[in-house]
Amino acid sequence: MKKTWWIWILLVINLIVLVGGFLLVRGMLTATLQPISDASSRISTQVSDILNPTPTILPDPVTIINQVRPLARLETIQYSVEKIITAEEGQELIAELFGDRLLLVAHGTVIAGVDLSKLTAESLEFRDGILAVRLPTAEIFSASLDNDKTYVYDRDTGLLRKADRDLETLARQAAEAEIMQAAIDDGILDQAAINAQVFLERLLNDLGYSQVVFIQ
Repeated sequence: MKKTWWIWILLVINLIVLVGGFLLVRGMLTATLQPISDASSRISTQVSDILNPTPTILPDPVTIINQVRPLARLETIQYSVEKIITAEEGQELIAELFGDRLLLVAHGTVIAGVDLSKLTAESLEFRDGILAVRLPTAEIFSASLDNDKTYVYDRDTGLLRKADRDLETLARQAAEAEIMQAAIDDGILDQAAINAQVFLERLLNDLGYSQVVFIQ
């Protein structure tokens, strides 16, 4: 019994020594390898920064103002338009090999109104208490894409050609023209003229002209 007891005591002591030694060695390895791991992580980050640098924008300090002119534009209506544009090249050949095609979802705005700077003395006639106004023709002031909402939905390039960098630019230019035409077809100019008449009639009434008519 006494021998068995001492054997168990020795086994427990050896086990404690082994566990303690293992923990000590692991701690030493961790302390040794941690700086290496940190250095490796820093190097990896630096390599990533080199391969994928953050763009730097450097505007030229010189500004050239080409023209300054006064505006008297009365904006009376704004359209928000969405248009799907397909732009493609090489489809007449084998499209899977030589084609380049993209689908652009375009969002834009069209603003129209009346340019009051075109009003002249002959545009106004006051007779018998009635003010007759001949307004300039309504026109489109701007038609532009909303870059935050406009995006390429799909792009399919053939196996034997590179994607054309200018294809999206051409699609965006076509989208601006299509968005403006869609607004015109929907009657934006007619509505712009009506809105201008409503606004100016209220303004002229406030100025003391109780009767205002608009003539062509």
